Amino acid sequence: MTAGTQRTTDSWTVSRADVGSAEAQVLLREYYIDVANRYYRLHLGRDGTDEEIETGLADSPSDDLAGPTGVFLLGRYGGEAQSCAGLRILDDRTVELTRVFVRHAARGTGGGGRLLAAVDEAARSLGAERIVLDTRLDLVEARALYARHGYREIPAYSSGPYAQVWYGKDVNAPEHAAAR
Repeated sequence: MTAGTQRTTDSWTVSRADVGSAEAQVLLREYYIDVANRYYRLHLGRDGTDEEIETGLADSPSDDLAGPTGVFLLGRYGGEAQSCAGLRILDDRTVELTRVFVRHAARGTGGGGRLLAAVDEAARSLGAERIVLDTRLDLVEARALYARHGYREIPAYSSGPYAQVWYGKDVNAPEHAAAR
């Protein structure tokens, strides 16, 4: 976005979408390439190879982000798909937030906050009381977004090679004061 672009959530809409749709698959691929290349640059000083990216995508399917095991959300800015997030049902009270992504060109327009507000609504519609997530320490922008929207660090609930910090949020608690 250019410096003169209106910074508002008014142009954002977020709704449930088919995780297998072409739009969803394009965004999920961009998400994966973005986080994978950040990891490769930090640890190996280079971008991931095509083979590494394709292998990683194959090893990280998102098909469980559809009913009955989850929900996939697609955010549109100015009518175009620009963001996504998924919720995976862990138990009767808890869902896991995953695949949170806003395209670089749309960052700073309020899309992350609008996406997380829709995540809260979707979690409540599933009957969840709590949202949890894991992420990497180097994803500082995402961690700041979560903190601004009421997520707090929690003890580890999962393990994996990229799970370095864990967050949780009570979806029935009043919105965090800084969240807009």
